[in-house]
Amino acid sequence: MTTTIEAATALFTDLTGRAPDGVWSAPGRVNLIGEHTDYNDGFVLPFAIPHRTYAAVGIRDDGLGRVRVASTFADAPVEVSLDQLDELFPTPSGTAPGVPEWAAYPLGVAWALRQAGADGRGLDIAITSDVPVGAGLSSSAAIESATASALNDLWAAGLDRTALARVGRRAENEAVGAPTGIMDQMASMLGEPDAAIFLDCRSLDANLVQVGIAEAGLAILVMDTRVKHAHSTGGYGERRAACERGAAIMGVPSLRDVSVDDLTLAEELMDDVTFRRVRHVVTENQRVLDTVKVLREEGPRSIGDLLVASHASMRDDFEISVPELDTAVEAALAAGAIGARMTGGGFGGAAIALIEQDAVQQVTDAVNAAFAASGFTAPVIFTVTPSAGARRDA
Repeated sequence: MTTTIEAATALFTDLTGRAPDGVWSAPGRVNLIGEHTDYNDGFVLPFAIPHRTYAAVGIRDDGLGRVRVASTFADAPVEVSLDQLDELFPTPSGTAPGVPEWAAYPLGVAWALRQAGADGRGLDIAITSDVPVGAGLSSSAAIESATASALNDLWAAGLDRTALARVGRRAENEAVGAPTGIMDQMASMLGEPDAAIFLDCRSLDANLVQVGIAEAGLAILVMDTRVKHAHSTGGYGERRAACERGAAIMGVPSLRDVSVDDLTLAEELMDDVTFRRVRHVVTENQRVLDTVKVLREEGPRSIGDLLVASHASMRDDFEISVPELDTAVEAALAAGAIGARMTGGGFGGAAIALIEQDAVQQVTDAVNAAFAASGFTAPVIFTVTPSAGARRDA
């Protein structure tokens, strides 16, 4: 990987002429199963990946109370006063943030931390990342979690990891204007090697589930379609609104409170589109519970059918897949994958496949060939392993 602690430190030094007070990092995530269940108070099963975002951060000594952010994926830094954060955020629904979107993530974290009672001096923040952007691997939560970890230390806020995940979600929801749940931030904050995080998004109870991928002779292949998506616009918000509409029709606080047995009644009460959105979330919640049970009792080789069913539900009921994602899943399965599904919010991004370790090249070649035959842009394909969450690196 090209992104390192040194790269973040060098960017900070270029920006300020001095060394940072520290470097913090946080990972992206792959969601093994449980899509669009998080904002419905449901269950998810993500894990942190080796790809990370680094934030080199230093307290400013000019006494001006300003925060400046720079990144290798932006041409120029963005600088505002800490007091100005309350003017910039929250971002009104349906509008763009008052700063470039990439900068709204770290600045939004600073704002959300201050809203949570933190108080500190001005800062310089330099961000580098090797988490693919727009691939459904939560590059945004990696930025938020790395920044939140740094500011929590430097401002002596004393917040625990779950509280910092809440700060990250608030930044994403209210500063960036993306109506996402808390799964991504919790996965980025709480990740552990060789474990997935079984998260109850209502209570925020999180339990580690050993996945045993390598031990079973398996690998997880990420197939990034390179079809970019943006959660702050379009279909994501429409799907969330449909879920809220469905919960209201059923007279419950959220779809977490609807069971598979309730779907017959739901179908009678709802229009077809709302019902299918609801059916996806309700059955996906059950698939998460089933996957956790199977992993604990039988191991990862037995979860393939659940992954495949999850993808079909997202494709047909939630309608968030795209031809490139379907092609990746179908080609991987045809080449021998145990299971495969799109991962992330949809409308682009990545799919994952659970495969034999010795079949990585075989499946990669098959997916590349299928994309070429369909005239799609070549995907970016790589393996991931469950990895550590947010931390201070230097």
